[in-house]
Amino acid sequence: MSAALARRGEPEPNLVEGEFAFTAGDFRRIAELLYEQAGISLTETKATLVYSRLAKRLRGLGLQSFADYCALIASPEGADEQANMLNALTTNVTRFFREPHHFDHLRDQVLAPRLDALRAGGRMRLWSAACSTGQEPYSMALTVLSLLPEAPNLDIKILATDIDSKVVAQAREGRYAADLVEPIPGDFRNRWMERDPSNARQWRVGEAARSLVTFKELNLIGAWPVKGPFDAIFCRNVVIYFDEPTQETIWSRFAPLLGAQGRLYIGHSERVTGPATVGYASDGLTVYRRAGGLR
Repeated sequence: MSAALARRGEPEPNLVEGEFAFTAGDFRRIAELLYEQAGISLTETKATLVYSRLAKRLRGLGLQSFADYCALIASPEGADEQANMLNALTTNVTRFFREPHHFDHLRDQVLAPRLDALRAGGRMRLWSAACSTGQEPYSMALTVLSLLPEAPNLDIKILATDIDSKVVAQAREGRYAADLVEPIPGDFRNRWMERDPSNARQWRVGEAARSLVTFKELNLIGAWPVKGPFDAIFCRNVVIYFDEPTQETIWSRFAPLLGAQGRLYIGHSERVTGPATVGYASDGLTVYRRAGGLR
């Protein structure tokens, strides 16, 4: 219908009522750019979400309509705003020890069998591939410390990456409101966290845990300047925003980066599908191991 209206020179109706005109054509241009840049697939059912998250960008830029915004992000001058758009539209829902069975599995199946080897100088690499504001990689670090308090002095490193530059910067700070740290077990919190001296209502991740984690920006549908092999990769509740071919590509790219006993941890509503399945075998609830790696 919108194409027919355009051919007749009639204005398209708004998808969302608000202070800015926002048509199906505007939504389509934004959705296409988001898919191109981040692999995220949006349908018009997300129009209200897109409007609400980007309206503040229009206000800040002094623009009058989403058509103006689309023109900006499509122009050479709009490169910085493209990054702001991606940051605004990517979802950053997370919490400490989310899906706790994964951290139990990491502790019991990945870490515990390697304690002697790690203390003798062995290497361990873990990757949080969509780290958001940092709760996931810090939960990984706390899990490591619970078995290996001396981990900062061993060859153990956690890579934490996300496409959103703002949440990566926030994660690097490691500061969280008191209500956000409640899922952390009390003994972990008391030993490995500290009250923020600048704000009594905040906690800060302690130096031991922060020293294990390196934060970097990374787009999962772009280049991966990372070095394996990884003993564990956490990529949870992310690919649900991708279409099926992109999901299968992501799973296929993870497999060769896993060590012989490496595990992949995914979200509760996700499954490894398509050609990538040949690279994995099930190892528990939403946990996969590299195929052929364990007997």
